[in-house]
Amino acid sequence: MSDELIPLTPSEGVERFLAHRKPSVAKSTYHNNKTVLEHFLAWCREDEVENLNDLNGRLMADFVTWRREQVEPITLQKNLSAVREALGYWADIDAVQQGFRERVHAPEVPDGSEARDIKVAPEQAREVIAYLDRFQYASREHVIIGMLWRTCMRLGALRSIDVDDLRPEKHAVYLRHRPQSETPLKNGSKSERWVWLGPNLSQIIEDYVEHHREDSEDEYGRKPLLSSRFGRLSETAIRNCCYRMTQPCVLEDCPHGREPRTCEAVGEQSLPSKCPSSKSPHAFRRGAITDHLNRGVPPEVVSERADVGLDVLYKHYDARRPDQKMDVRVEEFLKSKFDDKSEQ
Repeated sequence: MSDELIPLTPSEGVERFLAHRKPSVAKSTYHNNKTVLEHFLAWCREDEVENLNDLNGRLMADFVTWRREQVEPITLQKNLSAVREALGYWADIDAVQQGFRERVHAPEVPDGSEARDIKVAPEQAREVIAYLDRFQYASREHVIIGMLWRTCMRLGALRSIDVDDLRPEKHAVYLRHRPQSETPLKNGSKSERWVWLGPNLSQIIEDYVEHHREDSEDEYGRKPLLSSRFGRLSETAIRNCCYRMTQPCVLEDCPHGREPRTCEAVGEQSLPSKCPSSKSPHAFRRGAITDHLNRGVPPEVVSERADVGLDVLYKHYDARRPDQKMDVRVEEFLKSKFDDKSEQ
């Protein structure tokens, strides 16, 4: 242990880091960091690390090995990113050596293992929306699924919308960053934008607000679009809606050989995410972005609509096959009246 370092227990170090982190990041990022560091603290207890000053390269390699046995490589990479952030902060307050964060190495992730492979396919989205059009028109579920698929927006952005944010005369919604009332947007005020919904989805939302929306306010006196009798709908409730509506047994027989009466993913007290085929809100976002690109919407337009940088869009969201990308380029050539004979 270096004489220049000031002793700090892992639990106090995590507490200090989270307090430092909380005002500057989105709520979801904060909770992700907190969860990861709870695992780090569990490892510290198991390996009897009682002072952050004692951390060294070998110990951190042991932590990486310990965590690797519990999660997939891509999850491990994301976990270690949060740990590096904490190590950087601890170095600033003299709990670990400066530059120590650079000694934490994540395993290589094989090409194609990024989570962009997990997405809702256009065919599935259309089938679910057609079912809702017919059997649950203008329901809260209808609005959630329609909004996620049509707009490519994040769960947090969808949850943040108030009734007053709707712009029916333009068939649009205005997304606003309001961290003071617990509805921040992912990239802060830079995420504020108008999003076009189209006349069909706008009508569904208008009918939902008029006939089916729970008339309630949140604790800040705002009227959330997605409401329950308790106020603004929780992120968990939105996730569960997506999980339930993407269970195959909603539309057909269960492909997993399960019986609805005994399945842990079906029913009032169920855990819908336990269905192997269920999809999260983020899977809707990935699928919707890919579908926009396949339909020939320029990447720059998708980038602004979905509030995602082009580099991130191509790396994490663009799940098109190479031939699908070519098909879009061919369409653009045809629109420009490009004549290959002129090249001969």
